[in-house]
Amino acid sequence: MLDESAFDLRRMLQRNSASVTVWAVLFALIVFGLLRYENFGSAYNITSFLNYNAMFIAIALGMCFVIMTGGIDLSVGSVAAFTSVVAAYLSPYGIQVALPGAIAAGLAFGAINAFFVIVLHIPPFIATLATMLGAKGGALVISGAQTISVDWTSNFTKLGMENAAGILPWTILIVGVLAVALWIILEKTTIGRTVLAIGGSEDASALMGLKVNRAKAFVYILSGGCAGLAGVFLASGFGAGQPLEGIGWELSAIASVVVGGTLLTGGLGSVPATVAGALLLGLVFNILNFENGRGTISFSAYWQMVIRGGFLFVVILFQARLMARHQKAAA
Repeated sequence: MLDESAFDLRRMLQRNSASVTVWAVLFALIVFGLLRYENFGSAYNITSFLNYNAMFIAIALGMCFVIMTGGIDLSVGSVAAFTSVVAAYLSPYGIQVALPGAIAAGLAFGAINAFFVIVLHIPPFIATLATMLGAKGGALVISGAQTISVDWTSNFTKLGMENAAGILPWTILIVGVLAVALWIILEKTTIGRTVLAIGGSEDASALMGLKVNRAKAFVYILSGGCAGLAGVFLASGFGAGQPLEGIGWELSAIASVVVGGTLLTGGLGSVPATVAGALLLGLVFNILNFENGRGTISFSAYWQMVIRGGFLFVVILFQARLMARHQKAAA
């Protein structure tokens, strides 16, 4: 009992430490931006930043739950591209049809991933890689490899282009509600505790009588649904379903999750810190754009992939060393 209590305390300290660190760095970058750039704190920059990054927060939230079980979902970017096309085709019927329709398509891909992983016992990396290719190919097939314009006469574009009460984008409000709901699920429900337990040890979780398969199905379906929501934001915010988008989004999601302190091996994670990680990664690119505008540096959009990769590598390297230190201390 004492060992278990010590383990729980250690895990809580790790989660809190990661959360405090990522929020502190995020706050420091915001202060830096406000002091250095004239229009950094403008209403336009804030709303544009939040509206654009709502997509990445959504997929990061789903990815967080998958990684907490020790799994991975490489399909989120392609699923978002596929569902953006679905949303564009459904846009003439309004947001009341396009939103649930595209999310349902994302949930279907999540269910396929869950079937591969749970029933067929295919490793998550291979299963979601196959789904990634299938979703990307499916998006190109149903769109004819062309962007699909949305219906501008319906209310569909209001979701991605307008603010609630003229203050905050609808997209970030929806993501905020989603984040709160997922935080409650993780911290206050049995399925949330099961998700963390699976990441700690799936075999031990099964021996304890926990519903392992139900929790694993939940996280992959959730990840697909979050990718579907991101696809709706993409189509509504840019006015078109874009089958060629989503490349590298899985890296952004993984980076956001890992920056937030979630262990790639599973068993430890935080919803608020994942949100902060996604905002932090987006803020880095926002600041780089301002530096481009000042003429200090000259980075093309293609450099974003390089920066994401380097950022992810540094964070994973830091996390690996931290884990080795904790294992050495435990021994």
